[in-house]
Amino acid sequence: MIIGKGKSIKDILAMIENHSKIIVAGCRGCVTVCAAGGEKEVGILSAALSLAREKDGKPITIKEVTLERQCDSEYLESIRSFVDEYEAVVSIACGAGVQFMAEKFRKIPLYPGIDTNFIGVTEAQGVWTERCQACGDCKLHITGGICPISRCAKSLFNGPCGGSAKGKCEINPEVDCGWQLIYDRLKELGKLDQLEIIIPINDWSNSRDGGPRKIIREDLTL
Repeated sequence: MIIGKGKSIKDILAMIENHSKIIVAGCRGCVTVCAAGGEKEVGILSAALSLAREKDGKPITIKEVTLERQCDSEYLESIRSFVDEYEAVVSIACGAGVQFMAEKFRKIPLYPGIDTNFIGVTEAQGVWTERCQACGDCKLHITGGICPISRCAKSLFNGPCGGSAKGKCEINPEVDCGWQLIYDRLKELGKLDQLEIIIPINDWSNSRDGGPRKIIREDLTL
């Protein structure tokens, strides 16, 4: 799940300063689950913007919409019939959603209403933690299902740095050492011998540094 966090009202007000008629567009995907950009957040943000603009003597007209997904052309088309009636869109989808909407509606400014942070999980109610950096070369089969890139503060591939203490990372005593987690998991699985496998350096030219990336599934294309 992509995790995001809402931008400050002050920052969004600065983006829309010269507009008097906007759309606030949410998404029912990941940002709904992490309570950053769903229908509820669309309403809260719209109300806050309206109140702030009223206070400044610059009233604004806001249309609230929440798309099923903003990363899918089919659902973006649902607003085409009226999007040109507005001066700008504040999207509270993830960064991919904002960019895709900007590609589809080229004559209207698109502004991001949230900051996209990471790919993660719901650890507890109101708590989301990072689990994946989408590196494109997964090593989870070697490391017991725990990612050394996202879970180790130094993204080390081959064992701990030696600075951890009592199972905690040296950069923050509240953060579990990623390699301690990997060790414990492999021990549970009876696969500690996998710690002897030397993981080669990733060829990032095919993943993080070689973007923008694309995946084509021939069996799904028309």
